[in-house]
Amino acid sequence: MTELTLTFWVSVGAIIFLLALSGFFSGSETALTAASRARIHHWVKAGKSKASVVEKLIVDKERLIGALLLGNNLVNILASSLATSVLISLFGDSGVIYATLVMTLLVVIFSEVLPKTWAISKPDEFSLNVGPFVRPVVVVFAPITYAIQKLVNLMLRLLGARAEDDEYGLTGHDELRGTVDLLHREGEVIKNDRDMLGGILDLSELEVNDVMVHRTKMLAFDADLPKEQLVQDILESPYTRIPLWRNDQDNIVGIVHAKDLLRALFRAGGNVEKLDFSKIVSKPWFVPDTTPVQAQLNAFLREKAHIAMIVDEYGEVEGLLTLEDILEEIVGEIADEHDEIMEGAQKQPDGSYIVDGSVPIRDLNRTLDWHLPDEDANTIAGLIVEEAKMIPEVNQVFTFHGFRFKVLKKERNRITEIKIVP
Repeated sequence: MTELTLTFWVSVGAIIFLLALSGFFSGSETALTAASRARIHHWVKAGKSKASVVEKLIVDKERLIGALLLGNNLVNILASSLATSVLISLFGDSGVIYATLVMTLLVVIFSEVLPKTWAISKPDEFSLNVGPFVRPVVVVFAPITYAIQKLVNLMLRLLGARAEDDEYGLTGHDELRGTVDLLHREGEVIKNDRDMLGGILDLSELEVNDVMVHRTKMLAFDADLPKEQLVQDILESPYTRIPLWRNDQDNIVGIVHAKDLLRALFRAGGNVEKLDFSKIVSKPWFVPDTTPVQAQLNAFLREKAHIAMIVDEYGEVEGLLTLEDILEEIVGEIADEHDEIMEGAQKQPDGSYIVDGSVPIRDLNRTLDWHLPDEDANTIAGLIVEEAKMIPEVNQVFTFHGFRFKVLKKERNRITEIKIVP
């Protein structure tokens, strides 16, 4: 009897220990997979030794999860086997049923729900505490988990579920953008900050023709105009840098800076006829329209330049791009005392918007929190033509992407004013 009692209590103690170990594996798995890599990295830089252990663990999540699942299943199976043996010795064959019910209840509560709820409430701090204990487990189980991973990957490839070059999961940009959107929805990040970060992330995905000033809106002057008229036009313009063309508007011969013009005018004693424009204008910088915006921003900074002419594959001028245009993609519209402020979109009492056809889709999305696609068209007029597969007439109405578009005005084949109803 004493021997039976001793065996019974040793078995019960072992079961309790194994359930606690199972809870450790479950909580560790939840905490380490939910831990913020950015915060862990910050703690590593701050000198926390435990954080460096966690960072190394979460680099290879497949191996980490494989080891924890293997350990968790081993202790659960062992605990269930011991419980079945103990209860069979007490209740006979019906002990199997009791063992199933009791172990299911104990495992769910103490080995799954409790540790995982605890871990998910503070995953970063929890990870720091369990990291040093998890690392030897991962090392010990490494050969087994490696073999299991190879076997699983082989089976997935045979089933066509994974290719050799599969890239799964979110990219860093997508994860960061999603996090900021979520924080904005929860009220922790204001809209301007969200838009600014989104603008930075978009730079690597945009080409210069997505953000340039189109040639139809580009201000440029004929270099062969009388000097007095040319000087007057340049000084009266709202811009600091003006392209000059000769014979044809595609033939840009130089860029004149208003400050350089004023210096030359001062040296000439105010006599316009003494000006030598060949010494004032700078050589134009031509950039292909497929250049990434991020690359062009780096080029502007490297060359200490502020303006470039955008050309298509045939060398014809499509528009111009300034450093300010790129910065506005990040911080939003920059207005100064010389800007002609035209928002291009006016809200109506009924909730609709009257929008200029040349307004960029990206600007509308950013300002109004809309999600109109801008992959195949840059302007709102271009979007209507792209979706309608035709050049619409005045008063034609289209509905797509959750909006109703009505063409209000048109000049030749160009849509100039649209009514948009979300």
